[in-house]
Amino acid sequence: MQVNISKVKITDAQSALNGQFADLTIENGIITALKPVTRKKKENTTVTVGNKEVFSSDGDIHVSPGWVDIFADYREPGFEHKETLESGMKAAAAGGFTDVLLLPNTNPVTHTKANIQFIKQRTAGNAVSVHPMGAATQQAEGKDLAEMLDMHTNGARAFTDGWKPVQSANLMLKALEYVKAFNGQIVQMPVDASLAAGTLMNEGVISTELGMAGAPELAETLMLYRDIELLRYTGSRLHVTGISTAAAVAMIRKAKKDKLAITCSVTPYHLALTDHALSSYDSNYKVTPPLRNETDRMALVEALADGTIDCIATHHRPHEWDAKTKEFEYAAEGMAIQESAFNILWDALQHYITPARLAEALGAAPAAIFGLESKTIAKGSAASLTLFATSGQHTLTTDTRRSTAINNPFLGKALAGKVVGIINNKQCVLNK
Repeated sequence: MQVNISKVKITDAQSALNGQFADLTIENGIITALKPVTRKKKENTTVTVGNKEVFSSDGDIHVSPGWVDIFADYREPGFEHKETLESGMKAAAAGGFTDVLLLPNTNPVTHTKANIQFIKQRTAGNAVSVHPMGAATQQAEGKDLAEMLDMHTNGARAFTDGWKPVQSANLMLKALEYVKAFNGQIVQMPVDASLAAGTLMNEGVISTELGMAGAPELAETLMLYRDIELLRYTGSRLHVTGISTAAAVAMIRKAKKDKLAITCSVTPYHLALTDHALSSYDSNYKVTPPLRNETDRMALVEALADGTIDCIATHHRPHEWDAKTKEFEYAAEGMAIQESAFNILWDALQHYITPARLAEALGAAPAAIFGLESKTIAKGSAASLTLFATSGQHTLTTDTRRSTAINNPFLGKALAGKVVGIINNKQCVLNK
């Protein structure tokens, strides 16, 4: 398959043509030609597959190294009524992701090499590269360590208990020590379950007004402080995902200054929304960690812009209609926003960060953190690319969504920008 992309803006800090317009030719998955060009105002960017033009736009179209979602849940095996591997990969491609790190919170839990092999076999040959993460503890129950070395040898990219962060300090210490033997990495959400138990949203003025139990900032910072000190003690590697408070940002910043091997990620919805969204009692806004206040949101935005927050993780958590359409107290937590992630981000952040920084946080940064093959836009390199527009608007609807999940509060809303598509694994998948 030959793909030609003309007059597209290169958005890749590692490329010699970064920030310039160029023509690319891709043959059998390899960039075989790359040359700078001049693009006149309103001149179209085009994509041609074979001899057929499949995309043309006079908007501002960028191409960057493929994006990587490092914290997504496709619910197969065991919860296929929420999302399957197939529908999840379709949502990822539509959202511009060439690579996805999958959570182990399935049934059975991904905690053995056989579970890892199952996922790799089921997702092989797709345009989206799927990288299963193994559970850090057996059955993700937080009692005994899982066979992480065995899973690592069979392709597990990292280790996490996902939606059930490790609560035992002693077990977390052992996990951090264990992965040092093979330079592995633990991924943890900073949530103290005892402090967050029974809470429905952020603790603050809004929770008081609504009469709902609120999760204090301490539920995040206490766990984060513990894990930072365990990391300091063990000299291991830790990725903290889903930070949501200004205090957590300050703690991460200090830990990095202390030269600890710590990285972190933030969700699109924590960058775009605050706890005011809960005023509607819409359970689609019920997430963990909860949406915080505007001061926290802006601290996250600033930390993403200056690099304190390394990357973005969608925390794609699909649910069926029944799981969300019930009393708020009993509704399931999470949003299924993988295919809306870029639009949510660009709509909220276009006045605060550049397209280049956003593409880095979605692509190059997470790829480097989790040891994925280095991607750059250069002649002779493998083509793992995301095409996206920073101009115009896009509206995802229930009819056009690829995910089978319904819990996306942004459905039907016009948001800035558009994902044009991906080129990966010798395949080209473009959105209509």
